Amino acid sequence: MSKDALGWRRKYAVVAPSTNTIVQPDMDDLRVTGVTNHYGRIYVPNMKVTDDESFVALVEAIGSTLYECVDRCMTCEPDYLVMGMSALMFWDGRDASEKRMQELSDHCGVGVSAGSFACEAALNLFGAKRIGVVSPYFPISDKNVKRFFQDCGFEVAKFRGLKCPSPVAIAQVQPEELRKIVLEMDDDNIDAFVQVGTNLSMVKLCNDMAIELGKPMVPINAATYWHALRTNNIMDQFKG
Repeated sequence: MSKDALGWRRKYAVVAPSTNTIVQPDMDDLRVTGVTNHYGRIYVPNMKVTDDESFVALVEAIGSTLYECVDRCMTCEPDYLVMGMSALMFWDGRDASEKRMQELSDHCGVGVSAGSFACEAALNLFGAKRIGVVSPYFPISDKNVKRFFQDCGFEVAKFRGLKCPSPVAIAQVQPEELRKIVLEMDDDNIDAFVQVGTNLSMVKLCNDMAIELGKPMVPINAATYWHALRTNNIMDQFKG
């Protein structure tokens, strides 16, 4: 079979909400030679989010057009699917999320990396047991994120949900605010930090704070792309 001229190692389909402005630049920064990213946008309006009910409506809006987006991406014959959205892949705990991911893989005929399972894999690699979680979501989603990590065997020692008022507003949270939040949360009971929400920009901040705090920091976009590379036996590493 002929190989793609640029994606001769792997072609990744990456699906993300249409409101997301962070996951694409994050994952493009992590792309290695011979791997190409091909983005599909899940249509979702920039809905006002004020409470749990409106957040659930947002998650349902994303889920309702997810498969349409995936089907469009599959026309370029990608080798693998990368989920650039995360809330749905935490919902109702680990077993339900695994079933949801397997159904998606069966539908499109390729393997799938999702942020929830990528974060689990990264935390296990670090040997972390007690974690602090930073989330842009509302309590109903934070409850599902916490349940997922507990199902994985982690103790969620601290959790900070930002209650961002819309999908676009998530990307407007600045590094200075996020750094302050992490410092407020940090103590000796936390082995590692995890950031969820693919439209929250924390990759660079997590790299810097991992050195500053001397403990692992797992930003979901970096974890997801790392998982997609390693699952496909691509072992390239970055300096630093």
